[in-house]
Amino acid sequence: MSRGGERSPGGAGPWLGDHVRRQAAALCEAAGTGGDAARSLLDPLLEPLTRSSPPGPPPARSLVSDDHSPVEFSLAFTPGAATVPRVLVEPGYTDDMARSGRIGLRVAERLAARGVLSCARLHALSDVFLPADPHGPFALWLALEFPAGRPRAKVYLNPAAGGPGRSADAVAEALARLGHRNAFAALRRYADGPEDFMFFALDLGDWPAPRVKVYVRHQDFSAAEAAVVSRAMPGDHPGRVEEFIGLVAAEGRLRRRPLVSCFSFTQACGDRPSGYSVHVPVRDYVRDDRQARDRAVAALRRYGLDDRPLHRALTGLTSRSLGAGVGLIAYLTLAHADGRPPRVTVYFSSEAYRVEPARAVAAPGSGEPGPLPAGR
Repeated sequence: MSRGGERSPGGAGPWLGDHVRRQAAALCEAAGTGGDAARSLLDPLLEPLTRSSPPGPPPARSLVSDDHSPVEFSLAFTPGAATVPRVLVEPGYTDDMARSGRIGLRVAERLAARGVLSCARLHALSDVFLPADPHGPFALWLALEFPAGRPRAKVYLNPAAGGPGRSADAVAEALARLGHRNAFAALRRYADGPEDFMFFALDLGDWPAPRVKVYVRHQDFSAAEAAVVSRAMPGDHPGRVEEFIGLVAAEGRLRRRPLVSCFSFTQACGDRPSGYSVHVPVRDYVRDDRQARDRAVAALRRYGLDDRPLHRALTGLTSRSLGAGVGLIAYLTLAHADGRPPRVTVYFSSEAYRVEPARAVAAPGSGEPGPLPAGR
């Protein structure tokens, strides 16, 4: 990987699979958990990528990351618990969405055969999200989390697969089939149009309370408006939501890349959201990754979380200077769930194909970060 530019076609460097394995190992080492499980389970996820993606320009326009790398990493920080590493992959890394969906489903079934997950709920929704002639920017993403115990899996599906204007109908139908028939009536008020329903996600496998998750984007939104949306889940969190957005975006309104809300549903809560998270695209509101790191550190410390795994992860994921690019830290997320302390998640891009150059000046309205609290 060059320090700040594109790979040249056929240039030197590891194939995508090797690049991602190295980064995943570094992430697990930074978190201090999940390394053995990650090494065992990444091969089924990465095998299609290894065959299709030699060094050079990206072979497909993956929505996972800005440089079209089909991989995203994250670290989830929860008070009093170990930091959890996560790897998300688009196994069917191709612009042919029908083929992409078939590859992704085969990989999910391969993981099911190994006892990692169950495909029952995925198969029950395949006609909604994996039609024969799909539309939209992606078909199926798989994510693996590596806590200290058994790995856990999630699948992300495309509500727009049925065609333009069908996203809301797909979400409503899928929620109804999974036992949340009346949940959509509350969600629709938070989307300006049907295409604002971005992702439909399912916990698959060994989860204490498997979730159904719906992601909604909010164009030109303020922190105060996001706090109002978060009231879909009862609780005292709206003030924290507003505070978090102000801390990491440092703008009155987010007019570039939009905020994203995620509403979670479990069987115990029926049609009421059991969880809410707000995803802030920090990369669009900072000058470079040094500033993004400082915002992430400030958020972690604000909620009493240890930022040392973040620093170790950044060192392991890239050798470039954080001031030389922007986008390695892509999103910062604050999540609330019934009866649990708030969780902060930091999302990282693989930068397998490109490093976005740092901006010459701070993004409009983003300002300089204030002084951080004393280090640990």
